[in-house]
Amino acid sequence: MGTMLYSHGVDRCFEELNISKPDDVQRVHEAYISAGADLIQTNTYGANDIKLSRYGLEDDIRQINKQAVSIAKKAAANRAYVFGTIGGVRSFKKSAHSNDEIKRNFREQLFILLNEDVDGILLETYYDLEEMKAVLQIARKETTKPIIANVSLHEAGVLQDGTSLKDGFLTLEDLGANVVGLNCRLGPYHMIQSLEEVPIPTESYLSVFPNSSLPAMNEGRLVYESDESYFRESALKFREQGVRLIGGCCGTTPNHIKAMSEAVADLAPITDKQVRVPNNVITVSSDHSDDLPPLQDVVKQKRSVIVELDPPKKLGMTKFLDGAQALHDAGIDALTLADNSLASPRVSNLAAGILAKEKTGARTLIHITCRDRNLIGLQSHLMGLHSLGMQDVLAITGDPSKIGDFPGATSVYDVSSFDLISLIKQFNEGVSYSGKPLGDKTNFSVAAAFNPNVRHLDKAVVRLEKKIAHGADYFISQPLYSNQQIIDVYEETRNLKAPIYIGIMPLTSSRNAEFIHNEIPGIKLSESIRETMAAAGTDKEQARLEGLAIAKDLIDTAFDLFNGIYLITPFLQYDLTVELTNYIHEKEKQRAERKITHV
Repeated sequence: MGTMLYSHGVDRCFEELNISKPDDVQRVHEAYISAGADLIQTNTYGANDIKLSRYGLEDDIRQINKQAVSIAKKAAANRAYVFGTIGGVRSFKKSAHSNDEIKRNFREQLFILLNEDVDGILLETYYDLEEMKAVLQIARKETTKPIIANVSLHEAGVLQDGTSLKDGFLTLEDLGANVVGLNCRLGPYHMIQSLEEVPIPTESYLSVFPNSSLPAMNEGRLVYESDESYFRESALKFREQGVRLIGGCCGTTPNHIKAMSEAVADLAPITDKQVRVPNNVITVSSDHSDDLPPLQDVVKQKRSVIVELDPPKKLGMTKFLDGAQALHDAGIDALTLADNSLASPRVSNLAAGILAKEKTGARTLIHITCRDRNLIGLQSHLMGLHSLGMQDVLAITGDPSKIGDFPGATSVYDVSSFDLISLIKQFNEGVSYSGKPLGDKTNFSVAAAFNPNVRHLDKAVVRLEKKIAHGADYFISQPLYSNQQIIDVYEETRNLKAPIYIGIMPLTSSRNAEFIHNEIPGIKLSESIRETMAAAGTDKEQARLEGLAIAKDLIDTAFDLFNGIYLITPFLQYDLTVELTNYIHEKEKQRAERKITHV
């Protein structure tokens, strides 16, 4: 439907045409029926609240769906079955829509279609198996009409979460799907390849709706190119795989359907086939025996200090490496490196991390933002980190580009920090985002960011729990400047399963203090702190001493509440964080000596 309307110059909400141009939609239906289609689907793929709201059409859901069924039935005129189509919502941003939101969204559209007495329900283009399972259960509970459940693949033979297509189909069959199959994304070749590993179901039938080809861009428009004779041959091969319902998805025209219909017109379905054994086996080739214990274990067992040292904004690594060496010598557990913090370009934190590791022996923790890399780049970056032996990462959203040095630059945000955490943990299982085996399992320890500088701390803790559910191993907090706030954070997070490194950043001047107080969202300094820093005036040494004194006071409060301390080095002034690291170690030494004396 979309292909045909698009080819006639329509480039807007296709579902809205049910109301504004019903004759155009009807003509498309009739063209496919004339080509030999026994079943047509309503023009309702995206006729739900989530998708229609993008066009301001959320109030027209009922009218759009009802009109779609009416048009399809009129076109069918008892010559073809009419199935109500409901498309998947989730793409690669799994966290964009919760299960509850998807279920509410689905029920509304399902009930409208069922009330219009469609012959069956077609669920199509579901990349996320969890979403498909959720909606299929709802549909099966609400109707005895036949249900077609079509999933979509990024890679041949495997679903997005790594589930084999065979196992995915068995799951959908168990949940009551009458027909299970594939649609979209792949052409006939890869769909045939995928089905070679799938036995003929015993309680359902197989379906397949391939794309005509991979799309090409021609003068700014997407174009699909595929010879109808190729689809004629493909239909015969689909039959050999036991497929009983053959259709087409993106790029397929009535000519493609006609070719397939004619190819199988006089043939009986296949009831037995030879199933190819899949070779998608994850082999673990790397030896992780030399890996350091994960930081979430380190901080549970002892006092742990990690320090952020940002890579320089200009070329030249001498001062950075001097700082890395000094901090390593001071006994920190890891050197953390931000990923272009405040959206300002710096020397790559991966390059800086490798140099620091090689030249100073420091353990490096690499920050990864969602801002600068799309889903392809993120996966490539993770594979590179693993190949270089980097196991410690912090998954964060990243400051938006508009606040940095180049406000016109694009922020990518293909995924959220929640999705990135899940992706990294999926890599640890040896599976890429598309479900394809990586050939090895990574061994990442995943930190997540914690912003306690919010009005409602309890809501921030809910986000932490959600990040834990996505796979976060431990948390690193933004800097705090209030003893009471540190205590409040402890009380609110004491029951979390994942440990927290509490953030402390020494102030360097009154100007620095005023900037943080007035321009950093959520952070407010007390009047006493601001007055103390202001009193230092332009005396840099006095300001340094006051900043250290304030930081040490905060450390004293955090010391008995949190095992992990996260020190942020301001402006590459690593002498400040070296002194604070020594202060923490001295306090720990004194505590140990008191325990021995007490015994």
